[in-house]
Amino acid sequence: MATSSVFLVNVAGQIETGEFQEFDDLYCKYCFVYGPDWLITSGLEESISQITKKSEDERQLFCWNFPLDVTFKSTNPYGWPQLVVHVYGLDVFGVDTIRGYGVTHVPITPGRHKRIIPVFVPESSSTLQKLTSWFLSNRPEFVDPRVVAQGEGREVTRVRSQGFVSVSFNVVMKDMKKLGYDVLPSDLSTVNVPENVGVQQGRVSEA
Repeated sequence: MATSSVFLVNVAGQIETGEFQEFDDLYCKYCFVYGPDWLITSGLEESISQITKKSEDERQLFCWNFPLDVTFKSTNPYGWPQLVVHVYGLDVFGVDTIRGYGVTHVPITPGRHKRIIPVFVPESSSTLQKLTSWFLSNRPEFVDPRVVAQGEGREVTRVRSQGFVSVSFNVVMKDMKKLGYDVLPSDLSTVNVPENVGVQQGRVSEA
């Protein structure tokens, strides 16, 4: 019987909520970024959510509950998938404007996980450019949002924190062990053996 040369990673879950104190009526987009040896076998690589309003309770959260469901296959873990989230809303002129970019790696262990992703927006390099971009409704944004998952060139980009996005993941993996990768969490891979295991039973107690 031939040995499998690839492993599978299924990622399900949802983009749950967002926290943006200054805005309302927001929607989000997402896309996955991954290495050259990875391939999507089923599911969506990118999608867009509905527009949602801020909750009226004290939390003031945007509730999207937008589903994620995708399956990858690969021959090695290099380029492990990352989830890029970018949030948009209308400005005072009714123009779609970026409200934040965020990125996180898909969890590298199977099971249920939750991530709180800090999001940010690019900043203009001068006060004049800030004023010009505001009047022209042309705020700074990345041509390709996938750039936030790459380190190259990011050190020269000025950004400002904008809020948080909460994402839940359910990760299932197949054939990782066959290719020599141990993906169990450390607390599950270490087995605690009770002290009395292996002790011969039925010994006669001393008088």
